[in-house]
Amino acid sequence: MKSVWLTSSIIALAAATPAFAQNASGQDGAAPEQAAAEPADIVVTAQLRSERLQDVPVAITVLSGNALEAQGRVNLEGAVNLIPSFNFLKSGTTLNQSLFLRGVGTSTFSIAGEPSVSTVLDGVVLARSGEAFQELVDVDRLEVLRGPQGTLFGKNASAGVINIITRAPGKDYEGYVEAGWFSDDEYRGRMLVNVPVTDTVAIRATGYYANWDGNITNVALTRNRTVNGYERYGGRIKARGDWTNVKATFIFDYYKNSDDCCAEVIGTGALTGAGLPATNPVFSVLPTPRGDETRQINQNLVTRTEERGWGASLQLDAQVGTQTVTSITAYRDWRNTEIRDGDWLPAAFQGAGLQQLHDRGPQESSTFSQELRLASPGGEFIDYVVGAYYSRAENRRIFQRDVIACNTAGNPTPSPLVTCGAAGAPASTFPTGVADFGSVFKTTALFGQATFNFTERLRAIAGLRFTLDQLDVFHSRNTTLAGPGIQPSFPVMPGGVGQPAAPFRSKTDAENLSGRVGLQLDVLDDSMVYGMYTRGYKGPAFNVFFNLTQVGTDPLDPEESDAFELGMKNTLFGGKLVLNLAAFYAKYRNFQANNPDLVAGVIVTRFTNAGSVSTRGAELDLIWRPASDLSITGGLAYTDARVDRFQLPPGALPTQVIPSGTELAFAPKWKGSIGADYRWRTGGSVDLFFGGQANIQSSQLGQFSPDPVVRERTTIDGYALVNLQAGLVDPEDRYRVTFQVRNLFDESFAASIVSGGPAGSYRYIIPRDADRYYGVTARVNF
Repeated sequence: MKSVWLTSSIIALAAATPAFAQNASGQDGAAPEQAAAEPADIVVTAQLRSERLQDVPVAITVLSGNALEAQGRVNLEGAVNLIPSFNFLKSGTTLNQSLFLRGVGTSTFSIAGEPSVSTVLDGVVLARSGEAFQELVDVDRLEVLRGPQGTLFGKNASAGVINIITRAPGKDYEGYVEAGWFSDDEYRGRMLVNVPVTDTVAIRATGYYANWDGNITNVALTRNRTVNGYERYGGRIKARGDWTNVKATFIFDYYKNSDDCCAEVIGTGALTGAGLPATNPVFSVLPTPRGDETRQINQNLVTRTEERGWGASLQLDAQVGTQTVTSITAYRDWRNTEIRDGDWLPAAFQGAGLQQLHDRGPQESSTFSQELRLASPGGEFIDYVVGAYYSRAENRRIFQRDVIACNTAGNPTPSPLVTCGAAGAPASTFPTGVADFGSVFKTTALFGQATFNFTERLRAIAGLRFTLDQLDVFHSRNTTLAGPGIQPSFPVMPGGVGQPAAPFRSKTDAENLSGRVGLQLDVLDDSMVYGMYTRGYKGPAFNVFFNLTQVGTDPLDPEESDAFELGMKNTLFGGKLVLNLAAFYAKYRNFQANNPDLVAGVIVTRFTNAGSVSTRGAELDLIWRPASDLSITGGLAYTDARVDRFQLPPGALPTQVIPSGTELAFAPKWKGSIGADYRWRTGGSVDLFFGGQANIQSSQLGQFSPDPVVRERTTIDGYALVNLQAGLVDPEDRYRVTFQVRNLFDESFAASIVSGGPAGSYRYIIPRDADRYYGVTARVNF
């Protein structure tokens, strides 16, 4: 942490754009933002109805769309630094990226495993983690609900919910055009138009384009060819009709991403199993390893993701007497092709472990969902929401692994290196393997939650959800590749001709009754305390991926949790200051996690029920508007997430036990942010604004492993970042020009560190924010 303490010493002077600014709205919660709104007026839909943040007995952080746009936070990865308790696993492709709340998340290669943090877009649950990383465009607000939220949100919400609400069509004609340039040749463009068609019907359309070359140089390809960049475009059409007793909202969105991200740099030299330096000639062709400051690779395949997604939904809100009936019907389609260099070298070389390994894995996914619910009008002795939910998520992947190796196996690595097939080296062989696998996950649920208003100050909350999950999976593989974890069912035939692995089909189902119960008391007019117990649930799973082995074919039991939360929400100085506190404890049983396993002497990855884990800690959220043009926001979280008792998978060795007390991955003990935004109204032709934001986090484990050497080597150091901005704005907000510098002190850090590089080395992923960069954005409103 080369500048953590320097940065933390000036953290109070850093700034961030106002993250909270909206007033109460109707049932859909899509209220337009109002800059003059006080923090106490923030509205959320955490209980499937529009309520003031300060009245909801749940720990919630809210980010406005304006804050996300001004900070350049164009997706959930960018929002992570603004929210304590929220963390992110960056992977080679979006298929394998994961979100974590309070130290709990699910990281898996399996096509039949669900995330622990649910992402909900305009009331529609995104079934897979990878779908959550699309661009955040024209967002009204981002609500982060911490802790199990399965009672109302239901699907894969055992650790929390990221609830994304886009802006609703308005009654006025308006729009904007925005263009941005950032250093290292990054370009962004956005546009919006809102058209009132009639007095009751309006349409809102958005579009975007973004392009960036990247931050890593691949010396194996064209000179100075950079990777880890992207080209993305997409848009959304949102149409809304608002009649006397019925509201109808239709949404269609489409996006296409072409990301050459994320190449893994080799950040260490050759190492022994004990983590000691070793000598290996492979590093004569690899760039000099420099830890998290490494910015070069030498790979003859560009690791990348080709992704396309679209979705359509129809929400109907009908007033039936005093009740509101809501129906949300949705369909989403997602295509993601992973292309990966799995050897991290420019060629195959003579010597054990120096073969070329290239992967290509297109995946097709589709989800249909239907939710129907009935809500009381509010303000009665019993306020309630009851409903039913159904979803069917289908996934299929055809994964091909191509290998180039020297004919003679087990050769010592010569020095200097000799390319396979070259003079002095055995001829090359080209084994390959193709696997076809998939899953169908059906979920049916009935749910309800009621608030009992005993007095004006005392309320009780009770909710239940009955869930029925059905999971079907299939897997077949045809390969000439050999080795444990590759070809478990049949050996390679004489002459190198492969035989297909026995097709595997299985299914499982589970029933669950989960829910919550709690008390809420207004101790003062502007202070509320609450206590809540929640039983959390996440459905069963299978470890279905290319390297499926016989020991990995058993179903994983559902993940269940018991969570306790005590909170206090305070509104001070006439609504100008919001100070919210929460303390929590949660214990997870049958925790679903990826962990390394030793099968026949070879380390493979297995998705298992890893036993029981727990997380406990405390959180603080601060929102302060001391003046109409000055906003200060901040947050601080302490999280202690660790293993209570590890469950050894069948067939694994005792040495694969992860000790009790081991920290969970991507769970820093301390994480905080603070910021401010100020607009100086000059009285002239332009106003000036200044802002920025600073965040700091302690070290975190990068790989959940039984090996203490691996845990030490994959620990990501703590770091601190400071971002500043300034600009010009028209007094009537007709135009705005913003200048930004991100990572002011050029603090380098890794987003991920894992084992398994050449010659025992470790692989790092370096994100965009690990280097200082700057840019300008211009926006014209009409």
